Amino acid sequence: MKYDLAVIGGGSAGLSVAAAAAQFGLSVVLFEKAEMGGDCLNTGCVPSKSLLAAAKVAHTQRHSAAYGITPIDPKVDFAKVMDHVQGVINKIAPHDSQERFERLGVKVVRAPARFINAHQLEAEGEVYVARKYVIATGSRAAVPAIPGLKDVPYFTTETIFKNRLLPKHLVVIGGGPVGLEMAQAYRRLGSQVTVLDAFQPLTKDDPELTSIVLQALQAEGIDIQAQVAITEIKNSKTGIDIIHKDGRVVSGSHLLVATGRQPNIESLNLEAAGVAFSKRGITVDQSLRSSNRKVYAAGDVAGGLQFTHVAGYHAGLIIRNALFKLPVKNRFDVIPWVTYTDPELAHVGLAELDARKTFGDSIKILRWNFSENDRAQAEGKTQGMIKVVLSKRGRIMGASIVGAQAGELIAPWVLALAKGLKISAFANVVLPYPTLSEISKRAAISSYAGMAQNPWLRRALGILKILG
Repeated sequence: MKYDLAVIGGGSAGLSVAAAAAQFGLSVVLFEKAEMGGDCLNTGCVPSKSLLAAAKVAHTQRHSAAYGITPIDPKVDFAKVMDHVQGVINKIAPHDSQERFERLGVKVVRAPARFINAHQLEAEGEVYVARKYVIATGSRAAVPAIPGLKDVPYFTTETIFKNRLLPKHLVVIGGGPVGLEMAQAYRRLGSQVTVLDAFQPLTKDDPELTSIVLQALQAEGIDIQAQVAITEIKNSKTGIDIIHKDGRVVSGSHLLVATGRQPNIESLNLEAAGVAFSKRGITVDQSLRSSNRKVYAAGDVAGGLQFTHVAGYHAGLIIRNALFKLPVKNRFDVIPWVTYTDPELAHVGLAELDARKTFGDSIKILRWNFSENDRAQAEGKTQGMIKVVLSKRGRIMGASIVGAQAGELIAPWVLALAKGLKISAFANVVLPYPTLSEISKRAAISSYAGMAQNPWLRRALGILKILG
């Protein structure tokens, strides 16, 4: 069976590539052994944000007194909360369905595919040949080798959305974005929650901003323990015991392991195809092409940043390079990420510490607090700040935001980095009032603080005054 393009994996990256290629008139075969839509739709972004939305409603009901509304302690029907989560998945699923892709002209094979040599795939006993191949098999939850873990019941980020019983005490191993998002969601829905991290939570982000997130979570009653060395996990009469190296014991009714992800490459028989790989994923160049020039990799399996929007970005690069022979470059410096806690935490580009390592004290740091924004005051969302990193010539090098709707507010900063803009672009733009977006402009204007005391500028103004 011969095709122009063969795509392995029906997640965000694979579906985007397959849809685009089919719409350009190419013959496409798509292999998916599990659920269409991949991790994002079924066990990742969509269910987690749906759960967070439900938790936010409960939290708002408890904390409405500041607005003159009598607060209530909501009765949470957790099974119905999970019905809401599944309902959101069901509404989005048709866009990623087998039926839709077959209408686009894609041959969908619901079976695993593996390479039998550098130029052929095999699935269900059939052999498939294509001019180009795209591996988009994604990643799965990584489970650490902690003594006793395999002997106790535990959730991963892939299984927790099947849970329909609200835990009395949820222990989360892993203080990354997913671990903290789930911790806050379950806490707001009524669980006692403890988070254990081997290092420091949210280590990838600016510590000045992460401290605001962690303080907010702790204020809601989440117990966050950093630099924890777990020596053993075992069943107990009340549930599960997690034993620290120093002898302390954390006892919970349920356990969530959220310690990262690993690429899905084992079943592909990459050696037969001459595709180089490591434990991080498939080795690719700037065009996302592997060591086999006919084979590309996209999304989590390509070994870089593991976000759905990166998978979509990769799909666009592959379409341009594989189909139209256009030169492309996989850029990491303009990829944003967001932690969807409340307050949210968003980032793009260089953070202060990384910028100082490279450029020393020549950089300039701008800050502006949400408490100085009128819309934030009106809505009672004054917790947070924006932090911008500039070069000595005013070029935007990075931006981080912690606060309400930070994931939305980061968007123009992503564009600014992609286009190499200077801070004057933000300072001169007109933004609607009152909006949270004004924090970006106010931070930009602050870069000109002190100009009124510049002796050269004051001398020029004096001359202009004399000239009338």
